Amino acid sequence: MALQAVGKLSARDFKADLKPVWCPGCGDFGVVASVYQALAKLNLDPDNTVFVSGIGCSSRLPGYINTYGFNSIHGRALPVATGVKLANPALTVIVTGGDGDGFAIGTSHFVHTARRNVDLTYLMMDNGIYGLTKGQVSPTSPHDLVTKTSAYGNIEAPINPVLMALSCGATFIARAFSGDPKNSQEIIAAAIQHPGFSFVQIMSPCVTYRGREQFDAVRERIRPLPEGHDPTVRADARRVAFEDTEEVITLGTIWVAERPTLEDGHERARRKASERGPFSYEDLVHSFIPDDGSVAAGG
Repeated sequence: MALQAVGKLSARDFKADLKPVWCPGCGDFGVVASVYQALAKLNLDPDNTVFVSGIGCSSRLPGYINTYGFNSIHGRALPVATGVKLANPALTVIVTGGDGDGFAIGTSHFVHTARRNVDLTYLMMDNGIYGLTKGQVSPTSPHDLVTKTSAYGNIEAPINPVLMALSCGATFIARAFSGDPKNSQEIIAAAIQHPGFSFVQIMSPCVTYRGREQFDAVRERIRPLPEGHDPTVRADARRVAFEDTEEVITLGTIWVAERPTLEDGHERARRKASERGPFSYEDLVHSFIPDDGSVAAGG
């Protein structure tokens, strides 16, 4: 991906005038601060950077960042972002959302965006709860968690976002924590620079519906990547992906791979089409209706 750079910018240059309306203590404050730092580190051109989101607390991020932004509908941020990227591949496109937006109504879009290897960066803020709609169980809520929709404990097993991303073909997978902004901004910057679909699961506690203790619980389980971990070795990535995050939360870049992006495929198809020479309307019609007037197979 060719990142569009300008004269040296600071994190403050990326901070929009709109003030965040998150609950005091929300982990997303740490995430947006890390995003500012990552954008400044890469010295991205705000006029060539686009943030796309769905619906939810974390999906408010585009309004707080001084770049182009689009707040789409619930669960549809990834297909909207794919359209933006295909329309103008020179843009740096970043998607923000939460666990509900991305892994409930948006699950199928995640699967296909990952397998297509669209050149996007997806920052998924995971708090294991539906915060915007007042505390219902979400796809990543722990088993037995008591919420407004699970008064006797969550009876469902949670989705494992990292394992899902690995299975579906994402070419950059990492995990960060909103309470560790320095490490988070480095991971976010690396994800943006990666050519292909980058997925970052950011543990971002909800102090209102999961309680202040969620920060403490995450910190207690955090650990760095195992010594000798090689993000280009699938077996190493699998070991981390299969970990139970209720027991341990490994932070860092888990998986990195290289393969053609969706944009690369489109460009190859365009070249092949141009090699055939001009293709007229008459050629198109004749491909379905030969000169003898019969209908071509499949017509």
